Amino acid sequence: VVKKGIEYSKLSNGLFDISVGPIVKLWSIGLPEAKVPTQEEIHERLPLIGYNDIELNDTDRTIYLKRKGMIIDLGGIAKGYVTELVGNYLEDNNINNYIINAGGNVKVGKAYNKEYYVVGITDPDNTSNIFTKVNVNNLSVVTSGNYQRYCDIDNIRYSHIINPITKNPSNYMKSVTVITKSSLLADIYSTYLYLLPVDKGLEVVNNNSDIEAIWYIDKDNIVRSDNFNYE
Repeated sequence: VVKKGIEYSKLSNGLFDISVGPIVKLWSIGLPEAKVPTQEEIHERLPLIGYNDIELNDTDRTIYLKRKGMIIDLGGIAKGYVTELVGNYLEDNNINNYIINAGGNVKVGKAYNKEYYVVGITDPDNTSNIFTKVNVNNLSVVTSGNYQRYCDIDNIRYSHIINPITKNPSNYMKSVTVITKSSLLADIYSTYLYLLPVDKGLEVVNNNSDIEAIWYIDKDNIVRSDNFNYE
């Protein structure tokens, strides 16, 4: 999972970066000690961020962090990685009709006794409701948003998803949901797209035939990728 994390850290030019742990810990979003750090505190941790300073040794399966204080954060990949392993295990054992709900990460096989599975996407403004449903078979549906782990400080909501470039929580949207075959890929891309402005994210998705996405900016502004045809 760390190897995959490094691979996509490189592919995203560091916007998805598994070495962001020291900044995530500094903000501690969703924990009692959550706070808005000072620029001085952020600056002190800048030397600890950099996926290129994570070294893997495949021979003895060790991970080496070049600087004391570095922290690997797998929050944007681990759940998708494990969900994908479970789905592969089921299919390897000829269980093709299934639903795996890992909380924000849903992977389904072929629908049983019906045309497709229906997956609801949570309304970030009212989490007891959904704002849309998607009809899927043999796909993964993964959402990143600001409505599960967050903190409100001085009437400002801060998401737990930290931008490794700005070192601040991202706030371009309230949620983004990715649909693709692989739960691992959907998990990574939902984090990556949450960190991008919507127009930039649209470019990424519309140029990738393997993924589709829907952005919830607010109740009056919901954006879909060009081939989002699941509703």
